[in-house]
Amino acid sequence: MRVWFTSDTHFDHRLVAGNRGFAAPAEHDAALVDNWNDLVAPDDEVWHLGDLGMGDPARWVDTVRRLHGRIHLVTGNHDRCAPGVRRDAHRHQRAWLEFLTSVQPFARLRLAGHTVLLSHYPYVGDHTATDRYRQWRLPDLGDRLLHGHVHSTDRLHGRQLHVGPDAWELRPVVAEEVTALFTGRGRDAHQD
Repeated sequence: MRVWFTSDTHFDHRLVAGNRGFAAPAEHDAALVDNWNDLVAPDDEVWHLGDLGMGDPARWVDTVRRLHGRIHLVTGNHDRCAPGVRRDAHRHQRAWLEFLTSVQPFARLRLAGHTVLLSHYPYVGDHTATDRYRQWRLPDLGDRLLHGHVHSTDRLHGRQLHVGPDAWELRPVVAEEVTALFTGRGRDAHQD
């Protein structure tokens, strides 16, 4: 079993599909599913760091069900089951657990002997001029952080690593590559 990370798939999201060079959300979603399933085995574990799909899950749940692996969701600002961001999140969590292994606002793992935090939001940074959702961001107390949200091609920024598809050729990233980047042995080990 391998462990993978990704975020911001934004299934059925016309704007994001267009920003990534696709004519329609269906074309975008099919490419993400193919890229995902080329790498992830059915028994692998995937940590999705938020913004799984756009709007009502009925629009994109069949796409998620085609993805390999056991998917844990760390919620993002577009996820209807995101506690804090949405007042009615508690009403959606049970339904989301029908197609996900777990749903939580953040998580903590051990990778190569190091604590790594998982959050949709980076410690600092956004894809807008100001850092939004600051009340939902974890404080930087020295741990490494895997995140999404920024829709950037940049990967490593200090102790935070962007795992979104925009930074990884529209694919998930495997834990071994994350560890290599954090230890300076990865192929893009330079820091911003």
